[in-house]
Formats: sequence, C-alpha cells, structure tokens
Amino acid sequence: QYSDAELAKAVHACSLKLQEDTHLGNSLVLAYLKLGLFNHSLNVFASLSCPNVVTYSSLISGFAKSNQGSKAIELFMKMRTEGIEPNEFTFVAILSACIRVLESELGFQIHGLVVKMGFLDSTFVANALMGFYWKFTGILRLVFKVFDEMPQRDVASWNTVISCLVKEGMYEKAFELFRVMQGIGCFRADFFTISSILSACEGSNVFMKGKEVHAHAIRIGLEGNLSVNNVLIGLYTQCGRVRDVAVLFESMPIRDVITWTQMITAYMEFGLVDLAMKVFNEMPEKNCISYNALMAGFCKNGEGLKAVKLFIKMVEEGLELTDFSLSSVINACALVMDVKASEQIQGFCLKFGFGSNVCVEAALLDMCIRCGRMADAEKMFRIWPVEHDNSVVGTSMLCGYARNGQPDEAVLFFLRCRLEGTMDLDEVTLTSILGACGTLGFEKMGEQIHCYALKTGFVTDLGVLNSIISMYAKCGNMNDAIKVFDIMPVRDIVSWNALIAGHILHRQGDEALAVWSAMEEAGIRPDTITLFLVLSAYRHTNLDLVDDCRKLFLSMRTDYNIEPTSQHHASFVSVLGQWGLLEEAEETIENMTVEPKASVWRALLDSCRIRLNTTIGKRVAKRILAMKPQDPSTYILVSNLYSASGRWHCSETVREDMREKGFRKNPARSWIIHQNNIHPFYSRDKSHPQTKDIYRGLEILVMECQKAGYVPDTSFVLHEVEEHQKKEFLLYHSAKLAATYGILMTKHREPIRIVKNIHMCGDCHTFMKYVSIITKREILVRDASGFHCFRNGQCCCKDYW
Repeated sequence: QYSDAELAKAVHACSLKLQEDTHLGNSLVLAYLKLGLFNHSLNVFASLSCPNVVTYSSLISGFAKSNQGSKAIELFMKMRTEGIEPNEFTFVAILSACIRVLESELGFQIHGLVVKMGFLDSTFVANALMGFYWKFTGILRLVFKVFDEMPQRDVASWNTVISCLVKEGMYEKAFELFRVMQGIGCFRADFFTISSILSACEGSNVFMKGKEVHAHAIRIGLEGNLSVNNVLIGLYTQCGRVRDVAVLFESMPIRDVITWTQMITAYMEFGLVDLAMKVFNEMPEKNCISYNALMAGFCKNGEGLKAVKLFIKMVEEGLELTDFSLSSVINACALVMDVKASEQIQGFCLKFGFGSNVCVEAALLDMCIRCGRMADAEKMFRIWPVEHDNSVVGTSMLCGYARNGQPDEAVLFFLRCRLEGTMDLDEVTLTSILGACGTLGFEKMGEQIHCYALKTGFVTDLGVLNSIISMYAKCGNMNDAIKVFDIMPVRDIVSWNALIAGHILHRQGDEALAVWSAMEEAGIRPDTITLFLVLSAYRHTNLDLVDDCRKLFLSMRTDYNIEPTSQHHASFVSVLGQWGLLEEAEETIENMTVEPKASVWRALLDSCRIRLNTTIGKRVAKRILAMKPQDPSTYILVSNLYSASGRWHCSETVREDMREKGFRKNPARSWIIHQNNIHPFYSRDKSHPQTKDIYRGLEILVMECQKAGYVPDTSFVLHEVEEHQKKEFLLYHSAKLAATYGILMTKHREPIRIVKNIHMCGDCHTFMKYVSIITKREILVRDASGFHCFRNGQCCCKDYW
C-alpha cells in the first residue's frame, strides 16, 4: 500500500526468525510482486516447503502483468507437475500470460482444462477466455459462443463483447448489445462500457447518439470520469465541434497526459495550430506521444519546418523516438521539399536502425519522391522486401515520376512493372498512368488504358473517367474528351473542370464558357479551380468579353464565397493584357489586399512584351527584381530578367542561390511520339541515334526558312556569348530538333505533333510558322500555355501566349 520496499524486506527478515507460515509467505510474495522485486518474490517462493495454489496464482499473475509471460507459463507447468490444482484466479492469470507471449496452443489446452475441471461456470474465467479468443483469432463467433454459454455474466462480460464489436467496426451490433444490457436492469454501465460505446459513436460518426450517451454518462455520475472524458474529446473532434471540445476540456476535474495530447490533436484537426502549441506548452508532463502528436499536427497543417525543428529538439533532449516520430519528420521533410534535409533524415534513420521498418521505409520512399530524388527512390523500390506488398509503393513511384516531370519514365516504369507482375492495376494506378499519357500526348497508350478500364469495369470510377477526359484533351483529341464527358452517368466538379480546362488548352474560350454556362444551369457550385479556369477562358474568346470577365472576378466573394487568390489575379491580369488594358491590369495588382506574387507581375510583364509597352514593362521588371524568390519559377524569372538586361553577374548570383537552396530547374525538353516510342530532345542534344540526319536536316530546313524570310531572333538567348554563338544556340533548340525529326520520319503532308515541357521561345514560334509554309504541313505544338496549331504561316494563338 505504501510502496515501501525497505519495510517489506524488514518484515521478510523478521519472518525468517519465525516458524514457516505459508499464509505469511504468500503475503510476502504478493508484496514483492507489487513492488516489482521479482527476484525477491522468487526467493520467498523457493523458501516455502509447501507452496499452495495461492502462491502459484500470485506469481503467475505478477509475472504475466509485468510482460514476463514465459516465466508465468514456466511456473504454471511446475505447479501442474507438483499436482497442485489451479483455481479460477490461476486460469485468469495463465490466459493473460498466453495472450502476452502469443501462446495460442497452450491457451486452447487451458480452455479444455477449464471445461474438464468445471470452471466454465466461473464468470472471471469465462471473461478471460473471451479476451483470449478475441486477441488470438479475432473471430467473434468464438467469443459469442463463450458469452452465450455463460450461466452468469457481470459487467465485465458485457464490456468484453461490446469492446470486441467496436474494435471490429460492428457499431450497430455494439449499440444493440448495449441496449439489451440496459434493458436487463441488473447491470449498470460503468466507465469502460460508456467509453466503448462512445468509441462506437466516434467510429460511426453518429454525433447525436454520442450526445445521448454523454447525457447518460452524466445521469449515472460519470461526468468527471477521466476515461470517459478522454473518449468524448475524440468524439467531439471527429464531429467537428471545436467549442464542445474546449468546454469539455475546461470542465474536466482531472486531466492526464492522454487528455492534453488529445487536445493537441483536436486543435490541429481544426487547423488551430497556435492553440495546439499553447496546450503543448502548458502541459504539466510531456512524453514522446505528446511530441509526436504536435509534430504530426504540424505536418497536417503544412508546417513542415516547425515539425523538423521539433524533431531536432526531441533528439537533443534524448526523448524516445518511435516509428511514428520518424514517419512524421520524414513527412515534414517531404513537405518542405528540402533535398539536403531529406538526405540527412534518411542517413539518421539508417544509422539508428529504423531503415528496416516497413512503415519508415515507405515514408522514406515517399519523401525521396516528393523531394525529386527519383534515382534514390528507384533504388529503394528495387530492394523492397519481397514479403511486403510492393504494389502500393509501385503506384507511389509511378505518381512520383509523373509529379517530377518525368512522364516518359512513368510510362517505362509502368510497362516494366506490368511485365514483371509487380503492380496491380487499381483506380489510383489507372489515374496516374492516364495522367502520364496525357502529359506526354501519348494518345495510343491512353486509348489502351481506356479500353482496359472499360473491360475491367473501372470506368464506373469517377476519378478514372475524369482522368480519361483530361488525357484525351491533352493529347489534342477534344472530340473524344467531350464524348466521355457526355456519357458519364454522374459528374462531379472535377469532371466539369477537366472539360473546361481541355477547351482552354485548345484556346477555345467560347466553348469553355459554354460549358461554364451549362454547369451553372445544372446547379453545380464552382470551386476555386473552376473560377480560375473560367477567368482564363476570356483570354481565348473571339469577341472582347472583358466586361463579363471583370464582373465575374469582382463577384467571386459575394456570389461564390471564394476569396480571389494570386492565381485568380494573374488570370484576370492576363485577360486585361490580352485586350490591351495594361493600365487597368497594373492598377488591379496595386490594389491587391495581399502582397502580389511574382506570377501576377509576370502575367502583366508578358502582356507588356506582346503589346510592346516598355514603359509599364520596365516598372513591372523592377518590381519582380525587388522580390526575394521563394520558389524555382520565381528564381528563373528573376535570373532571366537580369540576363535580358545584360546584368550577367546578378543572373549568376541568383542561380547560385537557387542551387544552394536545392531548387532545380527542369531543363527545356521537347518530344515526339513515333511508332509508339517517345523521342525526347534537349537543346543541342546529340544523344538520339539519328543525330547526324536530324542535324543535317535542320540545317537545310533553316536555310529554306531563311530564304522565305525567317531571321533568327537572338534576344531569346539568355547567355553571355558572342552573337554567332547565340545563333548556334537558337538553331538547336529542342522544339526545332523535334520538328525536324518529325518531318524526316513521317509521310508527306502528315501533321507533326510535338510536346514541350515549358513555354516555346519566340524564335521557335516564328520558325514553326515558316516551316509550316515550306513543308506545307500542319505542325501541332503543345507547350506550357496550350496548343499551337501552325498552318500556312499562321498560329492559332494569334501570337499571344
């Protein structure tokens, strides 16, 4: 009672002077067990000439509770050898030991012995048997068999079965059994019953039933029970009732570390990061679980850097690091996308032996993917343990290649995995590979995936259908994209967005606005992406509809309850610039309530370039140069502006800063699909097997274009080199190489289809016009701005892209 080890030893010493007393010996054994002095308890046991069933039961129970199940089983066997018959307490203790050391066979034998000795009528023993069968088999039928055969039950019996049902997710059955228990009348629910039923309410997301159970708990005097209140915090969090959570927490007479940790989790769920940190700082006692909850919350709310700093603090303070800790900090590194930090965390995991944990490994692989370390991710995938299903990580790899601007690698990876039989096709995989086909413009393969989806029934999945629409649109086939949309039995906002985006990609503004009108008539509420797309559509209309665009932009908050973002502002500015309203565009940016991002200023800068307005253009350029870049695209923009103005040293300084921060610029690349193979080209690329023919053909093509009036525009070469070198750089841009290859490898007058990963430069755009004249071919180029259709020296973009 007083946890006084010295007093227990003193009593033991006094007992040695007396005649042996088994009863006293049993008391000493029990005292030492409660104090955690197991060797002392064994010494007392060894000194007893006639230990009885109480002695053995105490020892078996004590060792089982202290996670020394093997020793408990050893003692039970010794007891049976000495011919001492077990009692109900012995059976409960040994079944507990079997559960702890996963000794199922012995447990089944114990059940037989229980039946043989007639202890099945004991409520305590039957409860223990139910716990044993649930832990080992998870088969509710066996649990219910024991429960149904019990001549007498207590609250613990009902609690065991209700708890099993809740853990199995059979919430309605748990509620039904709870009602039966209440109806009997002789059983009064205790804190464990209420906690289990509240967990069922949380699991099934039935808030009103949870409120009823809460009211019942108050009626029976459990409003101050710690266990019940902890479960209630989880329930009200699940139901999105932040005020109820806060009121409950403040009213709790007793709180433990679980309570405080749950409050951290709750506030993080609601996005209240500052309140979660306040709770954490006020905690009277913290453990690794509290730190993990805060770290996971930071990740959930996109605060990756804070999560990394918290992990560093955990390491410095010597706190226990669990798999969850490692998984959270790995996720944090993935969020901040810091290559160096990701490499350090991976090294830390391997150094301390966490690398062999499948959860940590999966998180590491995902981190490598998100940080753009695809080569390292591929290595991890190749040595993935065969005993673990690698289909899921295979899908992650596929998505990773697509996300990191390597759609061709995604396709090759997909084909290789299918050949090896290491990837199962599900909705996620199909959506990913369709996305890669769309990015590549690989329509034939996209069609094959579409056929597979039809044959296997995956076309019933909305996500797959949306991906098919997007794939056809990106491959230049709007007719099939519209057909798929029209036959869809159900559409969501993504379906409408995909079709609108497809029309915009094809510079079909009027058609995009027609879809928007149909969407409004159907009563579909737009989201932030829809409005961004619709605003963009006004750039590609045949008539000047700026007034309609302005009206939509200004009504976003009032009509749709959507706050305009930098993307919306950039889109609106582009529309104003398209129709020559550069002063209004500049004024719109100046009046923004938040600091304009570089993308907004760039939209105006592009308009100034097209409209040849150097006055506003210079002002905008100064604004951009004054910014501190935060992302790769802004770094590149600032660097290019310095280069364009001849400030080469400043340009190189910006790029050096970019490299130090781990940002990478995806190199300009163009590709063409020929005979179901992807033929990629980089600027001045000589890796293609037919390089000699391509370069010779391009030289001839350039000469013919120059005869027709083409003059290379070296202002698009942002390198500090001589003029003749600039012309050479221009000559071998990736789009020109791809166009030449297409002309060489396809039939006369057959259209050439090229895809480019970034915006086409002005010189390549002019060059393609001349190529379409001298070859009498249609040239289709899809770049970052959309489709360019070159025909008879004209482009469908009307030179505005």
